[in-house]
Amino acid sequence: MQRVIVMGGSSGIGEATAALFAAQGEEVVITGRDQARLRAAVERIGRVRGEVVDGTDAVRAAGFFERTGPFDHLVLAMTGAAGAGALATLDLADLRAGLEAKLFAHLTSLKAALPTLRQSVTFVSAASARAALPGTAGLAALNGAIEAAVRPLAAELAPIRVNAVSPGVIDTPFWNAMPAEARQAHFRAAAERLPVRRVGRPEDVAGAIAMLARNPFMTGTVLEVDGGLHLAR
Repeated sequence: MQRVIVMGGSSGIGEATAALFAAQGEEVVITGRDQARLRAAVERIGRVRGEVVDGTDAVRAAGFFERTGPFDHLVLAMTGAAGAGALATLDLADLRAGLEAKLFAHLTSLKAALPTLRQSVTFVSAASARAALPGTAGLAALNGAIEAAVRPLAAELAPIRVNAVSPGVIDTPFWNAMPAEARQAHFRAAAERLPVRRVGRPEDVAGAIAMLARNPFMTGTVLEVDGGLHLAR
């Protein structure tokens, strides 16, 4: 049995990843910022432990990893939804908040985990890092920064393996800010452009994360899990 920590495990891709590892018999700890959402995720998944941790708080993150002790795999699935929109009208304070909530949360958490991390870390970025869609420059900068860090960190932290998954359009709570009708219309339009003819599910990405964590010969890789979006450009 291996020990897995999924930060940002209270919903979406993080929750699906925790559920997959737990179903495969691993010891799983999930974290989140909101106690109620975290408790609900623990109840849905079963066989996992949850703890409230803000990944941007270096002191509390370090305390969490010290209490948890040695573990094998770290999954960084925290999201930063702020930062979308055309640059001319984008509130840069929102983008800064998005950078704090995702980029800095990922790096702060990884740094805190290093003394007890034994095998691998997997970042969760997004396909916006390489797309050229109007209104996504902020998100591209945020996720591109995460992906740019993967290869140098893989060299720096070896033999710990460092990888990332880059999801495309995935039906997760990330989209809940959109009205339901608009969200479904967006998903239908996205599905029509994709070779697989559907948007992704959190479980699709979770499978890729588990593969990266377990494959001892993969490091420095950003794995696109986007339904062929990179083919449809």
